[in-house]
Amino acid sequence: MSNRKRTIEEQIAELQKKQKELKEQEKKLKARKSKEERAKRTKHLIEIGGTIYSVLGREFVEGDIERLAAFLRGQEQRGGYFSNKMNDFPKEDK
Repeated sequence: MSNRKRTIEEQIAELQKKQKELKEQEKKLKARKSKEERAKRTKHLIEIGGTIYSVLGREFVEGDIERLAAFLRGQEQRGGYFSNKMNDFPKEDK
């Protein structure tokens, strides 16, 4: 490497290049995090749906989602029964 001193403009350009590279890395990491969070949420939604199917014992019919949502909202309005029980219920070790 030569002993030539870099100009201020060259130093600024190098810093700007590094800054751009870091921004790109940050963007990629944020995208990966978002993808992982979506995958986790999707998995939970599928598990919840499967659990409801197994408890219901039949296929969903028109209006079941609305009835389930109304039932759960009613439980919450009458004292938070659903969320309280879910939070107090012992967790199963898998």
